Amino acid sequence: MAVTDLFARRATLTRSVGLLGQFRYEQTDPARFYGALADDTAAMVTDLWRGAGGGDPAGRTLLDVGGGPGYFASAFTAAGLRYIGVEPDPTEMHAAGPVTAHSPGSFVRASGMALPFADASVDITLSSNVAEHVPRPWRLGDEMLRVTRPGGLVVLSYTVWLGPFGGHEMGLTHYLGGHRAAARYTRRHGHPPKNNYGSSLFAVSAAAGLNWARSTGALVAAFPRYHPRWAWRLTSVPGLREFAVSNLVLVLRPC
Repeated sequence: MAVTDLFARRATLTRSVGLLGQFRYEQTDPARFYGALADDTAAMVTDLWRGAGGGDPAGRTLLDVGGGPGYFASAFTAAGLRYIGVEPDPTEMHAAGPVTAHSPGSFVRASGMALPFADASVDITLSSNVAEHVPRPWRLGDEMLRVTRPGGLVVLSYTVWLGPFGGHEMGLTHYLGGHRAAARYTRRHGHPPKNNYGSSLFAVSAAAGLNWARSTGALVAAFPRYHPRWAWRLTSVPGLREFAVSNLVLVLRPC
C-alpha cells in the first residue's frame, strides 16, 4: 500500500469545495476556519500514518511546528495523539484567547528552525502552512526530519507563492511582485499586511520544496493539499505546478 492510498479515498471534489469554502471565514470567523482545517488535517495525517503501515496512531507523539493558538491541538488530541505545539510568536499562541489556555496537549515557544527536542524523539512531525513564513524553510524541514524517529512520518505542507493564495490577504496582487503588493495593501488599508513580503512572507516554490525533499532521500509522497485525487498529477508538471498546486504537501519517512 502506498502511503497516500487511504487519504486518496477522502480526496474528493466535495471535500475540496468544502475546504475552500471555509477560507472566506479566515478573517471574520477564525475559529470556524481553523477548526475545519484542523479536523481535516488530523484526518489526513491519520490516513498517511496508517498508509505508511503504522496502524492506529493513537498514543503516538505528534510535534506541530508553528501550531498557533490551539485549534490543531484539540483536533489531534481527539484523534488520540499526544500533541506538542511549537510556536515562536507569543501573539499567535494566544491569538484565540481561551482556546490555547484550555487546549489539550503541550505548547513550547521556540523556532521551527532550531527545535529544542532531541534527535529521533517524536513519532510524527507536522508543519501546516509555515514554510512560506520563514526565511529558511528547508532548515525547518531538516529540523523536522532530525527530531522524527526512523520509521516515523514528517508532513510538511506550505502555500506555493505563484498559486492563487500565495499572497495571502494581499489577494492576487502578489502577481505584481511581493513588495509592490505589500505597498499597495498598505496604501489601501492604512497598515501593512500581517503576512508582509520579505519579513513574514516569502516566495517559496513547489520546485524548491520537491528538490529539498528529494535530496533528503526520505520523500515518499507529494501532492496538492486541497485538490481532489484526480488533480494530484499536477505536482509532476514543472511550471504548471507553480500556479496550479496552490498548497504542496511533502510526506517524508526518516530512515
